[in-house]
Amino acid sequence: MKHSEGFLKLVNDARTRIRELTVAETRERMSANPNAKLIDVREDNEWQLGSAAGSIHLAKGIIERDIEEKVPDKGTELILYCGGGFRSALAADVLQQMGYTNVFSMAGGWKAWQGSGAPTTADE
Repeated sequence: MKHSEGFLKLVNDARTRIRELTVAETRERMSANPNAKLIDVREDNEWQLGSAAGSIHLAKGIIERDIEEKVPDKGTELILYCGGGFRSALAADVLQQMGYTNVFSMAGGWKAWQGSGAPTTADE
């Protein structure tokens, strides 16, 4: 999918304020910190086709509304992913604005996760 210039500008701006992790770094951090949350911010129809094993689903359209109920501790390590790493960067930026202090976006998103052979819900 080709993204518009305006969308890419918004994402690139957000990326100046957030931290990104590779799939390998994400897996290492999830193993090292059992309290970390891997959050899939894709839409419902994308989530239903498969997701990273152990992830929770909070779509980008509702994450701001529901995050404080799901993860009340704003110091919890949150690693967000989407389809390709664009929407998760935007969501990570917003969560930081909401006061979450340990937020990351997984570069490459679901495509990178699948491509790496990392476990998915299809493996469960």
